[in-house]
Amino acid sequence: MVGFMRRFLLVIALGIAGTAGAFAQAGAPQPATPAQAVAIFAGGCFWCVEADFDKVDGVVSTISGYTGGNVANPTYQQVSAGGTGHAEAVKITYDPAKVSYEKLLETFWHNIDPLAKDRQFCDSGRQYRAAIFYANENEKRLAEASKKAVEAQLKAKVTTEIVAAGPFYPAEDYHQDYYLKNPAKYKFYRWNCGRDQRLEQIWGKKTG
Repeated sequence: MVGFMRRFLLVIALGIAGTAGAFAQAGAPQPATPAQAVAIFAGGCFWCVEADFDKVDGVVSTISGYTGGNVANPTYQQVSAGGTGHAEAVKITYDPAKVSYEKLLETFWHNIDPLAKDRQFCDSGRQYRAAIFYANENEKRLAEASKKAVEAQLKAKVTTEIVAAGPFYPAEDYHQDYYLKNPAKYKFYRWNCGRDQRLEQIWGKKTG
């Protein structure tokens, strides 16, 4: 039902913007420079994950996309229908001098439901799974250590996956910065999905 709601909101947004079918190749951020690094996380709806990480000081850019599957250059329709193996994910370019990978992991955990398997909040299916896609052994080690820490904190099994990063395919342009382009529709979706309500149940009220 919520998947239908997301598609309904997209139809409205596309009608207003006149961007139906546009793909996000031109909207992709520039590759990280030597002074920058990249992290990839999946936490359900990429509109929400992108909005959460854009608030982090030291994050240079975020891009919504698809990864973890076996179909090259997938469309939103393909991924949301299931069967591609891809998850909605966000590619984060950041400045390690301002924010560490460990801090990004902390932000990730506190903005997902780590106890939910193959779903996040109101969105269900493998395409909405929570996952950390590591680029090297150090990221893998840090991710696994943080997962153990979360399990100890919550005293429950964490189902979030930790897997090697593969090809990342940018999502269509109308998905990028959706929360900025369509603030009312985004806020309605996020509230109706129960995302922040569930996060408060798990992690408590946010401060600051």
